[in-house]
Amino acid sequence: MIPVALERPGSVKLDALPRLALYVHIPWCVRKCPYCDFNSHERSGALPEAQYIDRLMLDVEAALPSVWGRRVSSVFIGGGTPSLFSPESIDALLSGARARLALEPDAEVTLEANPGTVEAARFRGFRSAGVNRISIGIQSFDDRMLAALGRIHSADEARRAIDAALASFDNVNIDLMYGLPSQTAAMARADLEQALRFGVPHLSAYQLTIEPNTVFWSRPPALPEHDVAADMQLAAEEVLQGAGYEHYETSAFARPGQHCRHNLNYWEFGDYLGIGAGAHGKISFPDRVTRHARAKQPTEYMKGNAPVDARTVPVEELPFEFMLNALRLVEGFDVSLFSQRTGLPLHIVEGRLALAEKKGLLSRDWKRIRPTERGRHFLNELLEAFLPDTRASAPASG
Repeated sequence: MIPVALERPGSVKLDALPRLALYVHIPWCVRKCPYCDFNSHERSGALPEAQYIDRLMLDVEAALPSVWGRRVSSVFIGGGTPSLFSPESIDALLSGARARLALEPDAEVTLEANPGTVEAARFRGFRSAGVNRISIGIQSFDDRMLAALGRIHSADEARRAIDAALASFDNVNIDLMYGLPSQTAAMARADLEQALRFGVPHLSAYQLTIEPNTVFWSRPPALPEHDVAADMQLAAEEVLQGAGYEHYETSAFARPGQHCRHNLNYWEFGDYLGIGAGAHGKISFPDRVTRHARAKQPTEYMKGNAPVDARTVPVEELPFEFMLNALRLVEGFDVSLFSQRTGLPLHIVEGRLALAEKKGLLSRDWKRIRPTERGRHFLNELLEAFLPDTRASAPASG
């Protein structure tokens, strides 16, 4: 890639602060999957639920000066496996958050759940606690694929979990994965067709990637060839769009009006306060954009004496950080959003936009900038156009 310099990036000047969300990380799981590079830790014995909730509330209180007076539009409780926590603990968490933060009355509140850790009564309890959206990590309806992925649940448990969730929640997402060890295109399509039978309002379809510091990285399984995995991606788009789902983000599909508001806030480069072991966040101020990260080890985090890793995002990195998120959106972004979120004028990336457009990766008009179909399928190549000059040779994550 030929690096294209930013045109005098200048200083950050935000006229208004973006939407604010809350991310809560619960790091424990039953068994860590061999592909998982998230901050998750296998539980041993009873979980310290009450102590952890107390620590989360102290985390919120310490962050209050940074978000004072701002309303929270969504909450996402991720992990790990948050559904290992009891409904009573989730109730304490959400009650404590509402007592300290100004949650909007219609805030979207998502809880991640895994089959094998929930049943109908537990879903009802989460609903009573204030959760209004469930995201279930199904990954596949094929027992062979689930075994290859090291999942603890069976295909039958996956189906029962979806039915139980739909009995208590109108807003349910299920996660599927494709490009799995020894998976064929027909097997991947069968997973999609089974998922459609449930009529859930939201589906996420991710390609399995092998990440550093995972079991699969040290002992790689046999995965489908690149072209076969690409065909699986195209089939997912075809099948889900044909069933009436809107493909609105690289891996996200939703019924009209059922887009995930919390994730949209990420992709539109909004702000989010991250609390919990290993949680990351982004907070904007009128003259800067900052990022923060909590201690990863649960025991260290719960002691409360580990410093928060906080930094101001350098001005020259803001265009790439914005594009890393916004170009995941199928319809791209309004041209005004760049300056609204970065505090920088759009013209500083004109050369980079023109380069991406020339390569057929991007299209734009006076109102919107969006990835082309080629840009969506070769997203890393598109994002490389916006890497800061000092990182021009580094691979884009995405």
